[in-house]
Amino acid sequence: MCTGCVRGKYAVFDPRRTRYTSAMTTDQIILFTLFGAVFGMLLWGRFRYDLVAFSALLCGVVLGVVPTKDAFSGFGHPATIIVALVLVVSAGLVRSGAVYLITRTLVDASRNLGAHIAIMGAIGGVLSAFMNNVAALALLMPVDIQTARKAGRNPGLSLMPLSFATILGGMATLIGTPPNIIIASIREETLGEPFKMFDFAPVGAVTAIAGLLFVAFIGWRLIPAQDGKQAGATLESYTYYLAELTVPDGSKHIGKRVSELYEIAEKNDVAILGLIRAGKNQYGTAKNSVLQGQDTLVMQAAPEALDEFRAALNLDFTDNKREEFLSGASEGLTVIEVVATENSRITGKTAESIGLAWRKRTVLMGLSRKGKTVKSRMRKTLIEAGDILLLLAPQDAANDVIEWLDCLPLADRGVAVTANSKVWLAIGLFAGAVALASFGIVYLPIALGLVVVAYVLTKIVPLSELYTHIEWPVVVLLGSMIPLGAALETSGGTELISGALLDLTRGLAPWMILTVLMIVTMTLSDVLNNTATTIVAAPIAIQMAQSLNVSPDPFLMAVAVAASSAFLTPIGHKNNTLILGPGGYSFGDYWRMGLPLEILVVAVSVPAILVFWPL
Repeated sequence: MCTGCVRGKYAVFDPRRTRYTSAMTTDQIILFTLFGAVFGMLLWGRFRYDLVAFSALLCGVVLGVVPTKDAFSGFGHPATIIVALVLVVSAGLVRSGAVYLITRTLVDASRNLGAHIAIMGAIGGVLSAFMNNVAALALLMPVDIQTARKAGRNPGLSLMPLSFATILGGMATLIGTPPNIIIASIREETLGEPFKMFDFAPVGAVTAIAGLLFVAFIGWRLIPAQDGKQAGATLESYTYYLAELTVPDGSKHIGKRVSELYEIAEKNDVAILGLIRAGKNQYGTAKNSVLQGQDTLVMQAAPEALDEFRAALNLDFTDNKREEFLSGASEGLTVIEVVATENSRITGKTAESIGLAWRKRTVLMGLSRKGKTVKSRMRKTLIEAGDILLLLAPQDAANDVIEWLDCLPLADRGVAVTANSKVWLAIGLFAGAVALASFGIVYLPIALGLVVVAYVLTKIVPLSELYTHIEWPVVVLLGSMIPLGAALETSGGTELISGALLDLTRGLAPWMILTVLMIVTMTLSDVLNNTATTIVAAPIAIQMAQSLNVSPDPFLMAVAVAASSAFLTPIGHKNNTLILGPGGYSFGDYWRMGLPLEILVVAVSVPAILVFWPL
C-alpha cells in the first residue's frame, strides 16, 4: 500500500520545517482567525455552511492569504468533482430500481426488531460503501419507516441504528463518504499518489463490521424509548400533525361554539387546539368562541383522522384562495408525507414564500416538529430541517412536488421512474467503472463521469434532472474550504497545530499520539461538518507523522475514520439530522448509543490501522 515509498519520502526529519516554535506570521494569524470564524459560525448554525465557507474564501482572497489565481481552484479539485458525480450516480442507482431490488427482497416487517436492524444495517452499510451515505439513508429511511408502521412499532427504535450503519459503511471505500475522497486527494497532492478505491477497506470494513454488530445487537437497546421514556416518538405520536382546517362560508356549524365540536373531534381522534380568526390566534379563548365563516381550526391529528374529521364537518383543507389552485387536479388529490432536509427548497422559508400553492398547486396541510411548539399559522411557519410535512397535492404531480421541494418521502409513492429492464444496466455500468478505477486503468473522476454520461444517454437519469441531484451546498463548501486549507498548510499553520499536539503528547508512543489525533478529529466532527474537519485535520496528520519520522498513511487513515465517526449529536453528520424529526429524537438522545460506538471505533480501528498501515 505504498508505505515503503511514503516512509522513504519522510525518512529524515528536517527541523527547519517546524515553525511552531517561532512567532506566528501575519498570514497565519489571518488564516487562524478565518478558520476560527468559520467553525464558530458553523457551531452557531445561523447561516448555512456553504455561505459561511464561501464568505471566508472571499475574505481570504481580499486579505491576501489566498492567491487570486487559486481562489476557485477548489471547485475543479478532484475531491469536489468526485463528490458531485457520486451523487448523480447514486440517484441513477435509485431511479433504475437497482436498490429497491435489494430492499424488496430482504426487508420483511414480520421480523423481530433485532433481526430487522441487523438486516437493514447490513444493507445500509453495503450500499453506503458504493454510493454516498446520505443518499443511502435517503433511500432506506422510507423503507424503514414503512416497515415499522406495518410492524406496529416505534420507527425511532430503528432509524438511529440505520443512520449509524450508513455512516459506518461509508468508511470502507473511497467513494463512500466525502472525508475519504478528500484524504485521497490530499495524499496525492502531498505524497504523489492517492489512495485507491479499496485502500480504505481493510481498516474501514473491519471498523464498520464491528460497529454494525454493536448497533444491531446492543446499541438499539440504549435508545431512550426502550426505557419507557418518551424521548423518542411513539408510532402514534409520530404520525400526528399540527394541522389547520377552515370553516367554509355557509357551513351549518357557523354560530356554534368550538367546544360543541369536541365530541365529534374526539370520536375521530382529533384534538382541537385553538382557533385562528383574521390572522390572529385564539388558543386560550377558543373553547367558547362562536364559529364564523373562514375561521381556521387548529388541531392535532393523524392524516387519516384529519380527513375523516374534515369530511364529517364538511370543512375545507385551507382558505378558498389556495384551494382554487387545487381545483384543476384532474387525477384527484393525494396526501403525501415528506421530511425537510437541510438543503430542501422550503427549509428556512415558509410555504407561502416559496409559492408552494400557486407554483405546484400544493397545500401544506400539516406539520410535525418534535420537541417544539409551532404557534404561527401553517403557511407562515418557517420550516426547519427534520420537520415532517403533510402535503395535499394533485395525484398526478406528487412526484414532481417532492422532487421540486427536494424533500424525502416517508411513504412509498409507487412511481416507477424507469423500466425494470434498466436495473442491470445501471448496476453493470457502475460496477464496470468501479473495476476500471480500482485497477488503475481509468482515473476515478473520469470513470464516474463516464457512468453519468451513460446514465443520461440511456435515460436512467433524465437530462432535465441531471443537476438537481447534485448537492450544491456541499460542492460550494468543498470548493471554498480546499483553497483555505491549502493556504493554511502553505503558511505553516498546520505545522503549528501539529506541533502543539505533539507538545501535548510529548513522551508518548507514536500509536498513542495517533489515538489522540483520532479522538480530537472525532470530537471536531461531532460538532462541525465532517468535510471541513477533514480538510483541516488531514494536513495536520501528515505534519505530525513527518515530525515523528513515521509513515503518514496510518495518520491519514485515523483522520478518515475519525472524521466519519460523528455519532454524538444530530448536527455532526447529515444522516443524523435527517432522522431527527422522523425518529422523534431529542438532541441528547444520540450520545447514548453514539458514545459507546465512538469508543468502540477507536478501540477497533487503531489496532487495525497499525496492522494494515504500520508506522
